[in-house]
Amino acid sequence: MRSLWKDKLIRDLAALIPALAVVAVSLGAIAVTKGVPVWLITFTAAVVFAGGSEFMLVGLLTGGAAPATAVVGGLLLNSRHFPYGLAVGDLIGTGWRRLLGSHLMVDEAVAFALAETAPDRRRRAYWITGAALYVTWVPSVLLGGLLGQVVGDPNALGLDAALPAAILALLVPALRDAPTLRAVLAGVVLALVTTPVLPAGMPVMVALLGVALALPVRRAPEQEVAA
Repeated sequence: MRSLWKDKLIRDLAALIPALAVVAVSLGAIAVTKGVPVWLITFTAAVVFAGGSEFMLVGLLTGGAAPATAVVGGLLLNSRHFPYGLAVGDLIGTGWRRLLGSHLMVDEAVAFALAETAPDRRRRAYWITGAALYVTWVPSVLLGGLLGQVVGDPNALGLDAALPAAILALLVPALRDAPTLRAVLAGVVLALVTTPVLPAGMPVMVALLGVALALPVRRAPEQEVAA
């Protein structure tokens, strides 16, 4: 057990999974208090497995939005999975493995995989993270749905802030890198500025533009000579 705890991936997951479970319980409770059947929100958790999209889906549909609006919003919010797939496509194999691996493609699985350098460790990080989060998310959403009437208003308890807080804790060490810090700050500013004027989910997409500030800047030849 002690040698297992020395594994950085296991330690990171041990910090992340409880926060993820709390957020999933919050989602289930919110959905039920808004009139969504327990079986439906649990089924959605299993087949969608994308927390942001699920929260947005519940908010839009229970707020009277057309189903097409929720579908388009979900596609926009999850369009980031296209570059994710390009980045980790070689880690998930072919055939049924590719199908299953694509379903487990969440932000944390991709981030933990790309944090490794060796291909075998990247593959291990991706599959362990994706599987661990999935088997945490779905039962926790079910539990939240069952306890929805007891919990009351999860937002009043601040449960919806648990996952962002956990991700921030994992991100803090990377902020020592200047390009990463510029990207994060730019993304935060873009999200805050656009939240009052854009539909739910869209500010997250706009915030991704901050990643451009992390790209290396190519100097002109005369600048290189001068240097």
